[in-house]
Amino acid sequence: MSKIGLFFGSFNPVHIGHLIIANYMASQTDLDKVWLVVSPQNPLKEKKTLARDYDRLHLVRLGIGDNPLLEASNIEFNLPKPSFTIDTLTHLKEKYPEREFALIMGGDNLATLHLWKSYELLVANYDIYVYKRPATELGDWASHPRIHLCEAPMLDISATYIRECLRRGKSVRYLVPDAVFEYLQGSSLYRS
Repeated sequence: MSKIGLFFGSFNPVHIGHLIIANYMASQTDLDKVWLVVSPQNPLKEKKTLARDYDRLHLVRLGIGDNPLLEASNIEFNLPKPSFTIDTLTHLKEKYPEREFALIMGGDNLATLHLWKSYELLVANYDIYVYKRPATELGDWASHPRIHLCEAPMLDISATYIRECLRRGKSVRYLVPDAVFEYLQGSSLYRS
């Protein structure tokens, strides 16, 4: 049974920090593959700064390129909004019974896991791979048997910073994968 790590995000836009984490999880843990799940709307985030769902999905596909360990997923696009992780996982288990799914999240998300819908079910039924974030206290979760702490290399890059650079006409070369950079150069995305 293949084990798929689900790395949820708005990827607005995807940047090299996201891809470093995804590739680390796919190549240095027991996960067979990582799906970058483009979230249509995070229940805890404002939607107005989000680029259109399919634009973000396209950028993730460009960013992944031909890496066989990574895949872009639009699984949440047709699920009820807002999307809750537990509902997405239930849907995936029904759709792909031959696969095992796990979650990938930052330490900051782990710290607020108790606020998630049906978080008890998540922790009871799914492995959670956590990449540490600087100055984040993991608390009681750190010793939970289904929580796997990973020392993935971290870059202090944010999609917010990248959007701001684009809006101001500044270069984002090396902050995003080359194919994403090339696409954004010829696009009005994030510029207005």
